[in-house]
Amino acid sequence: MTSLESVRVAPGASAPSSASVATATTVTLRHSALVRVTHWITALCFLALLVSGIEILISHPRFYWGETGNVLTTPLFKLPVPSSRNLVPTGYGYVLPDQNGWSRYLHFQAAWTVVLTGLLYAISALFTGHLRKNLLPGLADLSWRSLSTTISNHLRFARPSEAEAWSYNVLQRLAYLFVIFVLFPLVIWTGLAMSPSFVSAVPATVTLLGGQQSARTIHFFVSVFLVLFLLVHVVMICLAGFRSRMRAMITGQVTGRAARHTERT
Repeated sequence: MTSLESVRVAPGASAPSSASVATATTVTLRHSALVRVTHWITALCFLALLVSGIEILISHPRFYWGETGNVLTTPLFKLPVPSSRNLVPTGYGYVLPDQNGWSRYLHFQAAWTVVLTGLLYAISALFTGHLRKNLLPGLADLSWRSLSTTISNHLRFARPSEAEAWSYNVLQRLAYLFVIFVLFPLVIWTGLAMSPSFVSAVPATVTLLGGQQSARTIHFFVSVFLVLFLLVHVVMICLAGFRSRMRAMITGQVTGRAARHTERT
């Protein structure tokens, strides 16, 4: 998507070429409307899931493996935080306010919204070519030289190049593919495995994971990985240029130096 503004030419001066005008005023679409909408719905739902998940977690900050687990069972591990229930031994002499009512309701509502949004995104990515063009890395990107260079730049917190405003680098592509097709399905699966109504209809959901408590423990670790991904994602956005990246994800457009870069190449 390009737009050319009118250019005033002084008497006797030669008119600028169309290429130079386009270079100065190019505004190009970076993200489609569907990608932007699903991105922000997922972001809001993830925030709701995180807050409500923490509230649910502190009601019993102990984790087990297998089918059953309670205060009389030796935990696999426990978090050093107080609980919102006085029957759970945590080592603290007080309990936090119990917020399980609204937090569980919000958690389930946000989770189903994410599931539907994710299905819409995945189907669209397949049919529009977004998956092939923007997420699948090329063979050259998977070479050791390309990978080592990209990893080195990330470890040095180097500012991304102008080209990366238009195309994800190989680490971004691999990370997004891992989140979209591994972590998100796994966190949904383990979440469903903790739902008695869903498990009664599809028992294999929990038996394949080794039990309901195993599902809860896996759900916790996958959630931690998703939070770590979010933190790295935000840091890299700030390093790359917070305003330009946010503008691209809100309006879909990239202007300025990044746009001029594409005109030169």
